[in-house]
Amino acid sequence: MFTGLISEMGDVISLMRKRSGASLTVKAVTLQQDAVIGDSISISGACLTVTNRRGDLLTFDLSEETLRSTNLGELKGGDKVNLEPSLRADGKLGGHFVTGHVDAVGKVLSKTVVGDTLKIVIGAPSDVTGLLVGKGSVAVDGISLTVVDVSEDTFSIVIIPHTAAVTTIGLKGIGETVNLEADIIGKYVARFLAGGRTKATGGDDKLMQSLTKAGYI
Repeated sequence: MFTGLISEMGDVISLMRKRSGASLTVKAVTLQQDAVIGDSISISGACLTVTNRRGDLLTFDLSEETLRSTNLGELKGGDKVNLEPSLRADGKLGGHFVTGHVDAVGKVLSKTVVGDTLKIVIGAPSDVTGLLVGKGSVAVDGISLTVVDVSEDTFSIVIIPHTAAVTTIGLKGIGETVNLEADIIGKYVARFLAGGRTKATGGDDKLMQSLTKAGYI
């Protein structure tokens, strides 16, 4: 579990394809000081396990599923990635609960300077935008951000100068991809309303009728 508050940007040293999956090596200045083999670390929004450590270099194994469902397979030496260690039980929750399980890959459609901020519009599949609400939370490349507007296939976010300077979102160009993870609360609510409650709990038609009548759903 993560919070979406990025600790630092790491430098990609290499992405080496293997018979199945790949091996990713990242240079980290601060995060590596406490990292040990077996730790879970968010790499631009994807939860990965440290499999090797050599000084300030951390290595992670990527499965075929990770390569298929995230943009990590596009990485090359010299690229920057967002790094965040897993949330400690006594840690501060400054962002929102982020699982590190990427829902989809989105694309930067536009970047507009608005005063001191940067408004970014991201294209995303409807199964992600359907879980977003204005003023709600979304993780973009692992960064906890607030949704501004949502349409069927896009949503927008506003980036303050600090976020643009200390995360990869400020480096993203038009057409580049980003990992997306919707708020986990929205996922469970959507699952419940879609009928998942029937198999899981036996359903409660009276409850649903009451919620509908009251205008909640």
